[in-house]
Amino acid sequence: MQRVQTVGLTILVTIMAVQGLGCAADPGSEARALPAAAAVDSDRLLGAESEPGNWMSYGRTYSEQRFSPLDQIREENVGDLGLAWSFDLETKRGVEATPIVVDGVMYTTSAWSIVHALDARTGTKLWTYDPKVAKDKSKHACCDVVNRGVAVYEGQVFFGALDGRLIALDAATGRVNWSVATVDPKLPYTITGAPRVIDGKVFIGNGGAEYGVRGFIAAYDVSNGERLWQFFTVPGEPAKGFENETMRMAAETWNGEWWKLGGGGGTVWDAMAYDPELDLLYIGVGNGTPWNQEIRSPGGGDNLFLSSIVALRPDTGEYVWHYQTTPGESWDYTATQHIILADMEIEGRTRKVLMQAPKNGFFYVIDRTDGELLSANNYIPITWATHVDMQTGRPVEAEGARYLDKTFLLMPSYLGGHNWHPMSYNPQTGLVYIPVLDIPASYAQPQEGFVYRPGVSNLGIDGVIAGLPDKQAERDALRPLITGRLLAWDPKTQKEAWRVEYNGPWNGGTLTTAGNLVFQGTADAKFVAYRASDGEALWEFPTQTGVVAPAMTYELDGEQYVTVNVGWGGAFALVFGEYIQPESMPNVSRVLTFKLGSKGTLPEVDWKPVVAFNPPEQIASDEVVDEGQSLYQDICNGCHGLNAVSGLLIPDLRGSALLHDQNGWNDVVLGGALRERGMASFAEQVDEKQSAALRAYVISQAIRGKRVQEERAQQ
Repeated sequence: MQRVQTVGLTILVTIMAVQGLGCAADPGSEARALPAAAAVDSDRLLGAESEPGNWMSYGRTYSEQRFSPLDQIREENVGDLGLAWSFDLETKRGVEATPIVVDGVMYTTSAWSIVHALDARTGTKLWTYDPKVAKDKSKHACCDVVNRGVAVYEGQVFFGALDGRLIALDAATGRVNWSVATVDPKLPYTITGAPRVIDGKVFIGNGGAEYGVRGFIAAYDVSNGERLWQFFTVPGEPAKGFENETMRMAAETWNGEWWKLGGGGGTVWDAMAYDPELDLLYIGVGNGTPWNQEIRSPGGGDNLFLSSIVALRPDTGEYVWHYQTTPGESWDYTATQHIILADMEIEGRTRKVLMQAPKNGFFYVIDRTDGELLSANNYIPITWATHVDMQTGRPVEAEGARYLDKTFLLMPSYLGGHNWHPMSYNPQTGLVYIPVLDIPASYAQPQEGFVYRPGVSNLGIDGVIAGLPDKQAERDALRPLITGRLLAWDPKTQKEAWRVEYNGPWNGGTLTTAGNLVFQGTADAKFVAYRASDGEALWEFPTQTGVVAPAMTYELDGEQYVTVNVGWGGAFALVFGEYIQPESMPNVSRVLTFKLGSKGTLPEVDWKPVVAFNPPEQIASDEVVDEGQSLYQDICNGCHGLNAVSGLLIPDLRGSALLHDQNGWNDVVLGGALRERGMASFAEQVDEKQSAALRAYVISQAIRGKRVQEERAQQ
């Protein structure tokens, strides 16, 4: 009865809005009555497989396979695909959302957690809601001010705002039904992931492990936002008692006083999946605070539930089982990457499996009924471990991988062999399509005198060692090592089926369909369709910006559409400015939607990646510059790029006029003069002397950049 009442109210509000009796948050000029907006109940979500024309949850179904049975667009005719419509999202930061489409309406998000409802046939805006996140909250967003999408249920649209709010909107009008703070706003939590809804409960986790928080996932009542349960992923301070026996058990795997360094980490910032038959919710858990276990938990220990897949009862949050991919993680090897459920025949027996390709470079096939490891193999070259021991289920670590005594060259890097970009599984080909990263990184113990600074990224590794070499020839030599590919992986044999090499990493998530297709956007500004069985490229479209989001597909009026959100951004785009392809850089945030026979085009983009070097004379000593380098690599590079080389989503400090004005520099760094543009004050982390050292270091990099620019102009 409650569902009928909710849907009926939604219809009434929709009619009122169209007749002028109510108004959307920002109604489109052609807003029209919707047929029971977001009329999705538990039965529809459970039966999503029988509604291939809709895409009602993040991975289309609870299994998160990102496989669509639609086959009107197929390998034989995909060459006739064309742009049907586009919608400008009007932000200039990374776009990572998977749109939801229900009954002809698309719901999606852009940077800064802004939500849009669009007519899925035409792209006409129905409403927009901006939660008005304070721009200086970007200080706590390790990997850009992104959002991965919404969930819908019984006439409501749910999303997590970057500042930690969980918000429910009326699906017809975009008005706020309720909003709750899921975290303590004084702590450096963020939300970037998409919520999920199961049986009247909306689930959301959070991010912020780099900055010092205690991770958890919680369930909220869809009708009013009341928190129903909370499951912490790491134990709290033992002297204060444990929430349950599970936390008591987890505490036995920790050492030292981890709670004093920000809570231990273990944030649940992305992956979730649900098995209705087993009634199990699967979550992926992130890295520790700090990354370096030697500081976080001296003396070792597995540090549960860091870097783990955990199965919970969705009604109560009760722990059922876990599998830890990286015991005692010390490298930012999260297990928050996409989780896929499937039924698969293994050794003559049908098994209910869970598949994941987490950051650590191994592909796991796990029995999702009890967490038994069925198989594991590395899907990229790795240096930190040799293999996974099938008797113990633990990785066999390489000598020196924990960088205790000397620098260790780690593969994969902290960005992982696979990051948040969703992979997909095609039950017809039996293959998983993984957006692979292949990037090395150097790890070393921090310099003597390491100090934990609350509210900033405290990794516990030597940021200077992990930076770029000063000589340009050495930087150029690293470029071929920073790569990416689309990898088709056979989970039964744990072997590669085929691959497509790209010019660089950080390519988009994947979609696969019954038309024997795989769709993926690329970092060098293309949207491509591949034959799913062998990887042959069949079609592509120039997107004018690097693509990191995954595609999705839906059907209306007998026509199949394919949609992808585009807009360059995310961790790699911010940090690795030295190695970003020029085609990636302009951020033109849009929704692009395609169908057969369309001929649409995009307007030209006038953008050139230029930094105007005009540095002042360097008057600081080498010691001051070195101090500034250490501070910069620990505090600033997550937004302004390694060694002050920006990816240009955020201004390149080497071209800043404030390099000529220490007082003006302090007004920004310490006073927060640009907080409304996203540059928060760091007065709690650095003093005036350290601010001057930071400026001196950036001046040194501006002088270096100008010299390299002039040398290249002469070649």
